[in-house]
Amino acid sequence: MSNEVQKDFSFQSFIDADLVDADFEGANLKRAIFDGANLEGANFTGADLRKASFVGANLMKAALDGADMRNARFLKAKLSLSNMQDAKLEGADMRGVRGRYAIWRRADWWNAKMDASLSKALEKKWPRVKNE
Repeated sequence: MSNEVQKDFSFQSFIDADLVDADFEGANLKRAIFDGANLEGANFTGADLRKASFVGANLMKAALDGADMRNARFLKAKLSLSNMQDAKLEGADMRGVRGRYAIWRRADWWNAKMDASLSKALEKKWPRVKNE
């Protein structure tokens, strides 16, 4: 058992909040709403973001390594220069996302809804991993 207190912000609203460099590492953010928030440089490593909403949010330079982003809404979010290694993206809505220059290593981006232009760019740089 861990001595660390679990950060639980599930079902909370952070609409248009200024959360630059915020630390949400390992936090429960299920169904939290971050629409229009400034989350530049925020740490979401290992966080549970299932069904959370980040519509129009600034997530540039954010750490999303190992985050569970399944069924989250990222419509028109800025994800450039962010890191999404090992993130789970099944069902995530990433239409209109700017994230071509993000790190998508071992993230299942092909299971997310996204514009054809972004998926083409990701296919070249981060090809789909074949099941072993």
